[in-house]
Parts: sequence; structure tokens; C-alpha cells
Amino acid sequence: MKQNELQSTRQTSPRAVSTTEVASAGTATPYAWKLVALLSLGGCFEIYNLALTATLSPGLIRSGIFHEDSRGVWGLTDQASFAAATFAGLFVGSAMLGAFADRFGRRTIFIFSMLWYSVTTLGMALQRSAVGIDAWRFFTGIGLGLELVTIDTYIAELVPASVRGRAFAINQCIQLVAIPVATFLSWLLLPRDLLGSAGWRWVVLVGAIGALVAYYIRRQVPESPHWLLQRGRFEEAQAVLSKIEAHSDGLLAHRPQDAGPQDTGSAGQEVSAYTSFSSLFRNPYLRRTLVLIVLNIFQASGFYGLVNWLPTLLISQGFTILRSLRYTFIISIVYPLSPLLFVPIADKIERKWHIVLAASFAAVLGLLFSRPAGSPMLVTLGILLTISNNWLSFAYHAYQAELYPTSVRARGVGFVYSFSRLATVVSSFLIAFLLRQFGPFGVFGFIACSMAIVVVTVGLFGPRTRTTATQE
Repeated sequence: MKQNELQSTRQTSPRAVSTTEVASAGTATPYAWKLVALLSLGGCFEIYNLALTATLSPGLIRSGIFHEDSRGVWGLTDQASFAAATFAGLFVGSAMLGAFADRFGRRTIFIFSMLWYSVTTLGMALQRSAVGIDAWRFFTGIGLGLELVTIDTYIAELVPASVRGRAFAINQCIQLVAIPVATFLSWLLLPRDLLGSAGWRWVVLVGAIGALVAYYIRRQVPESPHWLLQRGRFEEAQAVLSKIEAHSDGLLAHRPQDAGPQDTGSAGQEVSAYTSFSSLFRNPYLRRTLVLIVLNIFQASGFYGLVNWLPTLLISQGFTILRSLRYTFIISIVYPLSPLLFVPIADKIERKWHIVLAASFAAVLGLLFSRPAGSPMLVTLGILLTISNNWLSFAYHAYQAELYPTSVRARGVGFVYSFSRLATVVSSFLIAFLLRQFGPFGVFGFIACSMAIVVVTVGLFGPRTRTTATQE
């Protein structure tokens, strides 16, 4: 993409331009990192819920709610139906509701989504049938999909572009702590009952604690000042920016009142200029939207092919349920640690090349993981594959948030990200079929092909962002 195409996304309002340029060119302060940490803490409960897509099925089978064969909903495996319900909800939350964060604000939608999936998670824990669990899982997925879109746009607007890669790496590190927690609790509780209730119910109930955390975060995290400026709410934006400036002189050097009153109209026009999804398919956004759609479709097949199916894939290689969960837990410990490996280089390499390298490693390691091997080798390959997947994850979350301006960021990110959710619904059934027909090698062959498409698409057609980040 030509440099002037990315430059054309700059805001037309002098007020909005000045604030954006300063935020892009500055350096992050302790207060900015505190906000990143708090948003990531809220995201922990989303990741915890997503991790249950892989770990919960053995407990549900033990309780007689799920079956090991294809006696599930519509004659499909219960694991595939459960994953499909999860990601169908995620699709609705990100594609159809993601734009709410552009309309009602990042903070409001972030808190609402946490409360939503806390309540629906509680509802799922009380179910006694596969249909009931899948239905409540679908509603939980709506809240999860809405939250992740909001977190990505929020962080992109609270830290300067010069350290945005590191911010997303740290965000992933904090959020992914939830994966070893979920796998450890599953390993500990799924094989037994506690206080007369099946262990899987207790594992699910932990995810509902997010409602309490939401109340705390609501009192600590301000609304995005970029969003407030885009809406013409200059006094509120000034209050938020002044609070940030009290802790920092790096995020703000321009006050809204410095611009003349005649600028109010241009800010309003900037907001109304992007009121439909069709704007994502017009210049200057068409090319980047198409690249991001392909990226999201095929990275999801690779990433969630491992995350959602790891225990099942290990069982298919002859391991018991208990050993499968134990190895899954060992591999999961790497999730929160692996993003830290890339903090030193997160903003030194162009974002698209992070994606290309990570997807390449994931493709090769996936094929090696599918071959018969002893436990130590499988765990080692699983760890390396997890590191590659998390490298890909933080890089593309930052990448897609940078390709859209404030006024359409949540709408754009939500729309393209929804394709990853839809792809995971389809790939859940496809992976179940490939595993049954061709074993683990068939599954990881499919994953390797998906990652290869990511490499070619982003490498050849993906626009660069880091070199023009200060011109957002």
C-alpha cells in the first residue's frame, strides 16, 4: 500500500489531528502501562472462557452430558458443537455488535461485555443437557467477542504508536495467564466432584467472577480521549486528558481549547463520515480490509486448531484423559510467558514481518507435532508451537488495530475479526472430520496450509504500518 494511502486516514479536525499526532509520537508513561494492565486484567476472564472450549469436554463426558462419539447435537461430536456454539457467539459479538464501541464508547462497551458474559457463564454452569450448554455458550460468546474488539481499539488509542507492539505483547502476556489457570483447574477438578457438584461446574463458575472485576475496572479506567474528541465532547475529553497528563507529559501536549470553536463541525463530520460497513470496502480501506479478512480466516484455523483441540489430539495419540490434561497444562504455562520473549523486538521489526515469521514457524512445528513421538518430544513441540502462535497473535492484534483510524477502528476491527470467529466454527467441524478420517497428521496438514496462506497474503499484499505509525 502506498504511503499516502495510509496518510489519508488522518483526521481532518485540527483538534483530533493534534491529539493523535502527539499520542503517536510520544513515549508511554507508567499511567499508560497501568491502563494497559487493567484492560488486560479484564481480558483474562475472556481468555479463561475461551480456554474452556478445549479443556471442559472431558469433564462433560465424565458427567454423561457429552459423548465421545458422534451422538451429539445434529449427529455431530459434542466437542465440535460446543466449539461451534462458542465461535458463532463470538462472530455475532464482534461482527454485529463491535460497532457499538464506536457509537457508545470503549469504556461503556468494555464493562457491559464483561457483565454480559459473567451472567451467561453462570447460566451455563447450571445446565444439565448438551443443548442447554451449547445455547448458553453461544450467548457467552457474544459478550466475549464484543470485549476483545473493544480491548484492541482501547489499547491502540491509549498508548503511542512507538511502543504499541510492546503494549500488545504485554496485554497478551497478562491475558494469557488465564490459560494455565483454566487448564490447571480443569486438570484438578474435572475428574472429581466437589460439594456434591461435578467439577466442571466449578471450573465454569470461576469465569463468572469477571462481574466483580468489571466494577473495579469501571472506577479506574477512563473513556478513550480519542473517542471523546471524535464525538465532539471536548470538555469530557479535556477532563480525561488532564487526568492522564497529571501522571504523564508524554500522552498530551495539546488541549482541545487550543483550537478555535469553528473546528467543532469538522469533528462531527469526521464521525458521520464512517457510518456504515460499506466504508470498509471503499478507498483507502478496501485493500487492507481484504487482507485482514484473509488473515483472520486462516490464522484462526491454525491458532484455534491447536488451542481448542490439544487435549483431544493428545487423546487420539493414545494418551489417557488425565495425562492429556496434564500435558495440556504443562504446555499452557508457556502462554503468558511467550509474549515477553518478543517485547525487545516488538517495535523494531515491521508488524507484517512478525506475522509472516510467526505463521511460518507455526506451520512447520505443527507438522512435526502431528508425527508419533514420545511424551517429552510432544511437550517440547507443543511449547514451541504455542510460542509461535502467541507471537502471531499479539502481532496481528496490533496490526489490524493500526490499519483503521479512531472513527472507524472498532467497526473495522470487529468486522474483520469476526471472520476468524466464523472460520473457527467451520474449522471445528472440519477438524473433527479430518481427525476421524486421517488422524492428527490430517489436522496439522490443514493447519500448515492455513498458515501458508497467511504468509503469502500478508507478505505480498499486507500494508506496512510501523514506518507510518506517527502519521495516524
